[in-house]
Amino acid sequence: MSRHRRSTASRLVAGVRGQSRWTTLLALLAVSALTAFGMPALSGATFTAISKNSASVTAANDWTPPTVSVRNPGAAVSGNATITADATDGQSGIANVVVQYLAPGASSWTTLCTATSSPYACPWNTAAGADGTYSLRAIATDNAGYSTTSDVVSTAVANKLFIVLGDPGDILRGTVPLTATLYNNGILPYVVTIQYAVAGTTTWKTFCTTLLPPYTCSWNTTGNGFTQGESYDLRAYATLGTSTVTSAIIDDVLIDNVAPTVTMTDPGTPLRGTTTFAATATDADAGVSSVQLQYQRSGTSTWTTFCTIAVDPYSCRYATNQLTDGTYAFRAVATDGAGNTTTSATVSNRVVDNTVTTVAVEDPGAFLSGTVAINASGSSSAGIASIRIDRAPSGTTTWTTLCTDTTSPYSCSFNTTTVADGTYDFRAVLTDNQARTTTSATLSGRRVDNSPLRGYDVQGVNGGASVGKFTAGDTLKLTYTDEVNLGSITSGWTGSSLPVTLRLRDGNLLGLGGTNDTVDVLRNGSAVNLGSINTKGNFAKNQKTISFNATMVATTTAINGETATVVTITLGSVASGSGLRTQSAAAAMVWTPSATATDLQGRACSTTPTTELGALDRDF
Repeated sequence: MSRHRRSTASRLVAGVRGQSRWTTLLALLAVSALTAFGMPALSGATFTAISKNSASVTAANDWTPPTVSVRNPGAAVSGNATITADATDGQSGIANVVVQYLAPGASSWTTLCTATSSPYACPWNTAAGADGTYSLRAIATDNAGYSTTSDVVSTAVANKLFIVLGDPGDILRGTVPLTATLYNNGILPYVVTIQYAVAGTTTWKTFCTTLLPPYTCSWNTTGNGFTQGESYDLRAYATLGTSTVTSAIIDDVLIDNVAPTVTMTDPGTPLRGTTTFAATATDADAGVSSVQLQYQRSGTSTWTTFCTIAVDPYSCRYATNQLTDGTYAFRAVATDGAGNTTTSATVSNRVVDNTVTTVAVEDPGAFLSGTVAINASGSSSAGIASIRIDRAPSGTTTWTTLCTDTTSPYSCSFNTTTVADGTYDFRAVLTDNQARTTTSATLSGRRVDNSPLRGYDVQGVNGGASVGKFTAGDTLKLTYTDEVNLGSITSGWTGSSLPVTLRLRDGNLLGLGGTNDTVDVLRNGSAVNLGSINTKGNFAKNQKTISFNATMVATTTAINGETATVVTITLGSVASGSGLRTQSAAAAMVWTPSATATDLQGRACSTTPTTELGALDRDF
């Protein structure tokens, strides 16, 4: 029996997301501007890319996928029901909406109907199928061909005697109510029992047994017999004499009453200008969901949050000139996925003093390509006349001025294509209103990399009923900026469907921490040359490795009007290992491609990490 979980909207890999509606002229101008600044963009006009080793994909001047959602029909339905979806597209309009259900225990979706006009509603004869918990979703396609899959909603089909155990959530702490609902039982006195078992086992133990509705009991997750960090399966059943009906299993419910660990990094003293503040935090079970950095001015009792970070490294830049000069204490507060919190030890007696001149170069990132902004910050009690930003090849003193800015924010545009690939240092020079200059510390070793072949996007798409959990049917899409010699990814590959193994490893195994679980792809036991993907999530239990049977195919799309390769890996069944977790937080994955992959001219792929495009979501 399968559990029911919410899903996430799948997003089209190719295309610029989140844009407002453009006219044709503005679309063309936008593409020109993006290209000029070295940023990937789709063609503004209809374009079909064709490759000798892969399928074709068409891009059009509607760059934004539609939005779609399914209305929840309620906790239970019976007889003839109607399932309605809502869909909008502000550009080319909705072409059709496909409404589907996933039956209990099924591995593929069944289409109820395809609606072409609003309201997008489908009749559903629920009596034609088995009673049980069903997942519902809708797929909206606009007139430009872009599609979006809605979040999944769940409902119970109850035409006969049927019992449903309410989903208490993915991660639990403290005392949690568990409630079962019995349908079509009439006035007969059924006895309802709610049970638990260690996930993946069949050794069921009883929480409670009750005769009368509401069939509710409390689960004290801190009680004896429950292991913190362990996952449990839950079910309910009703009996009357020798007649028994059992609910769908809610699987892999993690209990976690153990708070994370967190340490505030000493920012030093005195503090001036824009300063980096940081903390370290870990949680082996539910994973760290956020870290708040806080300050308290001496003589007060109020802590103020000045930065909240959802993914590690848990650091941020903060302009201390927003604070009144004086003595401060700093601390960090970490919250895990279950809601447990820990406050770090306080770093006290740190002086904020912005009465003198300070200047710093803001970090543009470890890897630079195209045109990037190099920013500086500064303060001076004498006032700032200008800030000059310089660059030099790393380790040299051959400084070249990028620009001199006289107004805040102080920023320069650096066209990295005008210099050779390699590492560069940056500095800022502040001139105050009395013509005195102050030079910042050097920001060293930022790599310029404008390799023609590089990663463009990484997307995880949920293909099953469980959002935030690796399951059969889920896909991982890796999009390059150019065509790849597919034989350089794995020997002899032409892009057709190829059996591979997708390996998911807990980040703790790689020294990355529990919220940095990592994926790579193997063929015959050896890694193929796709590189690795940091999921920025906690999909595998502590120290666990899970391998999936999978298939890998290559297609093409258009990036900046150029043909580019898309590699899609589709998950099948689990091949080995156990310990899958449901990731409850949204995050942006990071793909580090392999330099062994080459383009059609034999040029090596850049290893510059690529961050998932689009809005944050729960992948898989």
